[in-house]
Amino acid sequence: MEFSIKSGNPEKQHSDCLIVGVFEDKKLSDSAKLLDESSLGAISAMIKAGDMNGELASTLLMHQLPNVMAKRILLVGLGEEKSFAAKQYLKALRAAVKAIPSVAKDVGFYFTELRFNGMTLHEKTAQIAEVFSDATYQVNALKSKKPTIVALKKVVIFVDKIQESDASLALAQGLAIAEGVKLAKDLGNLPGNVCTPTYLGKQAKQLAKDYGFKVDVLEKAEIEKLGMGSFLSVAQGSDEPMRLIVLQHKKGKKDQKPIALVGKGITFDTGGISLKSGSEMDEMKYDMCGAASVLGTFKTIGELDLPINAVGIIPACDNMPSGKALKPGDIVTSMSGQTIEVLNTDAEGRLVLCDALTYAERFEPSAVVDIATLTGACVIALGHHAAAVYSNQDALAAELIAAGEVAYDRAWHMPLWEEYQPQLDSNFADMANIGGRPAGSITAACFLARFANKYDWAHLDIAGVAWKSGKAKGGTGRPVPLLSTFLIKRAMVE
Repeated sequence: MEFSIKSGNPEKQHSDCLIVGVFEDKKLSDSAKLLDESSLGAISAMIKAGDMNGELASTLLMHQLPNVMAKRILLVGLGEEKSFAAKQYLKALRAAVKAIPSVAKDVGFYFTELRFNGMTLHEKTAQIAEVFSDATYQVNALKSKKPTIVALKKVVIFVDKIQESDASLALAQGLAIAEGVKLAKDLGNLPGNVCTPTYLGKQAKQLAKDYGFKVDVLEKAEIEKLGMGSFLSVAQGSDEPMRLIVLQHKKGKKDQKPIALVGKGITFDTGGISLKSGSEMDEMKYDMCGAASVLGTFKTIGELDLPINAVGIIPACDNMPSGKALKPGDIVTSMSGQTIEVLNTDAEGRLVLCDALTYAERFEPSAVVDIATLTGACVIALGHHAAAVYSNQDALAAELIAAGEVAYDRAWHMPLWEEYQPQLDSNFADMANIGGRPAGSITAACFLARFANKYDWAHLDIAGVAWKSGKAKGGTGRPVPLLSTFLIKRAMVE
């Protein structure tokens, strides 16, 4: 699908469908006013008749308005003008995308003209691309019956003439983030018998081929040489080969230290010997959404060719029960040399991440952000609205949270106080891999912090935001927008 930026009056546009807004108090947006004047009050007449009341996210399709070149006009309700803000903009935008007639081959959005506090032209433009991609996403990779091919081929975003340059930059960023989100969704939605560690390695190699990244996909023997005893212990119960995937993008200054993204890549999590209940275990194919978000973010990096140095590290394996599997009470030695008593094999994500965090030291990073569907406790704490952010540097946490606000991919700063660390005490090893039921998400982060004391580090627990259950079941692609925005802003200042 082709997206473009254009300026011009709506009544003069040859289009299958133009999209304009109407407020609840019957006030028309600027473009709707021009269309109404050209059509001798056709829009006002429909509103007066009660066909459109401007209720937020309501829609009305009008055909062949007199003196208007477009075949159709889609009116979208914006709600009360006095309360119109970013939340309402995004909701109206999503409703508009959903209401586009299936036969339309090209559409034009007159949405960036809407004036309200809280969103810049850049953000309004980028969100059109991102929401459009999200609202039209189809999960169909393994269905024998493919959906009907969508007629829509062209989307035009209309802005004032003097805004075209800024809007074009915003559109490019929005499309790049949308591509990254789509890849993360696609990977998350694939079943565990397809999206294996080997498959993730192949995806990384394809990204490297497409965008010129450096890539290394390490196999078990190479991982053993690195001394990653903790990572190896999780993989030992599965017949599926493990992988350590490393991507590098080097487009920043030569002396610029890279930002490292570390993604948990458990391609299926049964819980191991500490077996999960069978109910909804199928959703444990999403336990690699941290890895998917790293690959998705690297796709965005590649699409934009960001002037930044970045590293992606993905420890990938299955967590399975077998005669070879890790057992509760076993003690393993991490790459850092610290020993871990494994009290619960279902707390495996931190066991693979801790070695990846130690591995990240060799790149002398300016910052490391790990991303993981780490704990059910995070879902209890924050629900499905915000990712949890933990960090050994408040400034880094604030930077990530600010990026999430701009990207509408929100996160919340959680405590990482020393008072929680004693919950990880072990009689037999340097630490236990769990700290009991109280503050489970926090103690998981405290565990990881012990392997990240040589650099600025943040941990994103995305267990509540990486996928949806129920009727809308599927990957969300989060936190690719947050991570991409974070890197884009870093690239602007470094």
